[in-house]
Amino acid sequence: MPSRPPFRIGPVSLVFRPFMIGVNVALLVALLLLLCINIGRGDYDLSIPEVASVLVGGGTKAQNFIVMDLRLPRSLTGLLIGVALGLSGALTQSIARNSLASPDILGITAGASAGAVALIVLGGGGSFVGLLALLGIPMAALCGGFLTAIVIYLLAWKGGIEGFRLILIGIGINAMLVATVGWLLISADIDDVSRAQVWLNGSLNGASWDQMWPVAIAVVVLGVLVVISTFTVGALRLGDDNAASLGVNTNRAQTRLLLASVALAAVATAAAGPVGFVALAAPQLALRLVRSPGPPMIASALTGAVLVVGSDVVARTLLPVELPVGIVTSAIGGPFLLYLLVRNNRKVSA
Repeated sequence: MPSRPPFRIGPVSLVFRPFMIGVNVALLVALLLLLCINIGRGDYDLSIPEVASVLVGGGTKAQNFIVMDLRLPRSLTGLLIGVALGLSGALTQSIARNSLASPDILGITAGASAGAVALIVLGGGGSFVGLLALLGIPMAALCGGFLTAIVIYLLAWKGGIEGFRLILIGIGINAMLVATVGWLLISADIDDVSRAQVWLNGSLNGASWDQMWPVAIAVVVLGVLVVISTFTVGALRLGDDNAASLGVNTNRAQTRLLLASVALAAVATAAAGPVGFVALAAPQLALRLVRSPGPPMIASALTGAVLVVGSDVVARTLLPVELPVGIVTSAIGGPFLLYLLVRNNRKVSA
């Protein structure tokens, strides 16, 4: 079957794929619908048309206050966290060429958690004032995620990055960091433990515009970098030798894209705590929806956003008690991880 002919827009060469575009449009529509549902549900319910009216500038004064000040920041923060984790997982899985590679499995999320919990427990995270009160825990999470990534990268480097080696080292580092977080919680004051536990469950409760904007800026900047690097990501999926034959500097490209992946995961974790398994599941679900040979970037981002916003709807409205969104995503992602393990084991056996 002949391949589709490319078309050019200036110096850019593109291939028109109607099925992939249709799936992305369907995911975008589903995301907007879930966003309106999530904004509308609460002690004072609003219908989808009422929410849409407020978002385009209409509605009453009370409806504007409920939507714009109370509920929209939470929903947008969840959406952006899902986009960041979806892109992070797609990048990591493409570079490692392994469906099990994700910030959760590799320990990046655990590193961010360890940094934040260490600040809460040892540094008196609740005592900061002004700007430090706003940036203290997020910056600690970012630093923890980046330090963990550097350690994993140095240990995994052996003339390049090999996927299986990267995953094994990441699993080991992840176990050590989980133990560190456990030790910090056991040795801490009960009030600090309560605050840390809320953060560790990945909660969007109390999300504000101040929490949303740093994630939005990071997603826009790094998202543009990922889109520009789409060809490089596709080449890296073919293996180091094939990528080099296509003119890709593999070491430099792997380092740059891994840094982008770590930054996206760390920013998402810093905003609301560890939202588990989204970075693992979103690229694999998107891959199956789009029927592509590797994790598609845009579809992975949209799928991640759908998972987080949809899980927030479930956590807030469909359960007997309101739960942190991270508990719901982990309940979904755990069985999916088992499915991937079984599927990979069957491939190896065959």
